[in-house]
Amino acid sequence: KAMLLLKKKRYQEQLLDKTENQISNLERMVQDIEFTQIEMKVIEGLKIGNECLNKMHQVMSIEEVERIMDETQEAVEYQRQIDEILAGSLTEEDEDAILEELNAITQEQMELPEVPSEPLPEKVPEASPIKNRPKPELVAAS
Repeated sequence: KAMLLLKKKRYQEQLLDKTENQISNLERMVQDIEFTQIEMKVIEGLKIGNECLNKMHQVMSIEEVERIMDETQEAVEYQRQIDEILAGSLTEEDEDAILEELNAITQEQMELPEVPSEPLPEKVPEASPIKNRPKPELVAAS
């Protein structure tokens, strides 16, 4: 009877070892599946990003960007030339015209509003109450 119990015990231990190995294999498989799912999400993200980049490249070609940059440079150069012309020295005729215009402006009688003759009231600054601002709450990042 003792021999039969020892055989049964041995069989149960072997069965328990097999079960533990199977559970270990299952856990490994679950981890592998989870990792593969993460890899698939990363690959899908890369695929979407690549598609977006391709669409952007279709919309903006290198030639288009170079053309826009050239046009911008030409516009900046044109504006610089205009600035130089405007900032350049004026001719004597221009100086004379400016002086005539200034004299005409200063000779005109301008209608100004009447200034009050009574003194202005003195204004006493009021002490403004300090406003209590609520302190911002710190929120833990999740």
